[in-house]
Amino acid sequence: MLLPSVSERSALTRRREQLAKALGSAAALLASSRPRPRNYAADQFPFRASSHFLYLFGLAAPDGVGLYDGQGWTLYLPEPGPDDALWDGAVPGFAEIAERTGCTVRSRAELPAALKGRDVATLPTPDLETCLDVAALLGREVRPGHLAAVDVPLADAMIALRLRHDDAAQAQLRQAAEVTVLAHLAGMHATRPGILEAAVRAAMEAEFVSRDMRPAYQPIVTVHGEVLHNLRYDHTLREGDLLLADVGGESPAGFACDVTRTWPVTGRFSTTQRELYDVVLRMQKASIDAVQPGTRYRDVHLAAHREMARGLVALGILRGDPEELVVDGVTALFFPHGVGHLLGLDVHDMEDLGDRAGYAPGRTRSPEFGHRSLRLDRDLEPGMAVTIEPGMYQVPAILSDARLMARAKDRLQRDVLARYADVRGIRIEDDVLVTPDGNEVLTAAIPKEASDIEAVMTSSARPAPGR
Repeated sequence: MLLPSVSERSALTRRREQLAKALGSAAALLASSRPRPRNYAADQFPFRASSHFLYLFGLAAPDGVGLYDGQGWTLYLPEPGPDDALWDGAVPGFAEIAERTGCTVRSRAELPAALKGRDVATLPTPDLETCLDVAALLGREVRPGHLAAVDVPLADAMIALRLRHDDAAQAQLRQAAEVTVLAHLAGMHATRPGILEAAVRAAMEAEFVSRDMRPAYQPIVTVHGEVLHNLRYDHTLREGDLLLADVGGESPAGFACDVTRTWPVTGRFSTTQRELYDVVLRMQKASIDAVQPGTRYRDVHLAAHREMARGLVALGILRGDPEELVVDGVTALFFPHGVGHLLGLDVHDMEDLGDRAGYAPGRTRSPEFGHRSLRLDRDLEPGMAVTIEPGMYQVPAILSDARLMARAKDRLQRDVLARYADVRGIRIEDDVLVTPDGNEVLTAAIPKEASDIEAVMTSSARPAPGR
């Protein structure tokens, strides 16, 4: 069982106090999660507690439950089994856990009595088994992605807390970013024609594993960058390919890093690859510049589209007024997703709560293609962490869809686009912290200028894993 560090105790205590203040006398229950068997009970996936539970207790405790009874917090945990020490090693006692978390700890067997006669709010975990467990405790339906009326004030209070990262959370985001820098450098150094995508993935993940960390999400390492969430690694890298790597580490306390870089398999961009890469890089820089306190995130998203329109018009791929190309949805044909999302304990932070977390009250998703995939539409505030990840993709399913392509009319020059056939997909992504006077790019140490990427890939220096 992973315990929080002594230095994290004050932050955890403060978070629980802030949530208690927001809840007043209303009771709330936050569950960890159940262990997940891979194919039989004793062969389990790596355990991860639910993010809301981690935020308050910092404890990777299977089947743990935190209860606020209207006066204070109590952590209910299963009693160690008679064989736990044999199979899993020494298990920390309740007294040690109480010392590390700053919270009263009691046996899980006492929880039903503590809940008796109470109307208790909860936040459903993403897994159904834990939801069924909580439902049995509360005597009502609890299912992933659904909030009952009694749960809504708890959800809103938790969102308000987790939207802005405290100093302890920011330190964890930085730690995840530091290791992710090494992973991307290792990936660039490992890339060469003739190997599988899996070999590059292995080199990148080695940087996490050698530090007793793990990826924050399933890595994307692919020569088919036009497939946005491509989880295949069996393609052979060939000369002329671009490799898109969307890989981020998770800190010991569970905070995520989320970074994408795109680099040439040979170490050198072709002329056409460089031209489109530079368009995407300008898109990203324009969006990062727009990350300021008070800025609406949708405007950050549109800044990338406007820069794409200007860039593709300059290359002759599109023609017409750049602003009209954005408004008419023409740029969305090549950039069909949102520019980013919240980042924190979840790589898409608090997405288990749906658009309630990502969208400010009164705002809803656009119905328009591409723009409807924007995961965040709030006014930015200091302490928020967001990703900025524009891309340029040639997706066959889009380019061959007459209904979608009708919006382009005669403004798409397909003969010019055909010259860029060596670009399937390019995405450039960084993690950005909103500061009182602007922003800080937490992942700025990962090369993204085309010339810097080429310099890294042609360098003979190779970082050693674990150093």
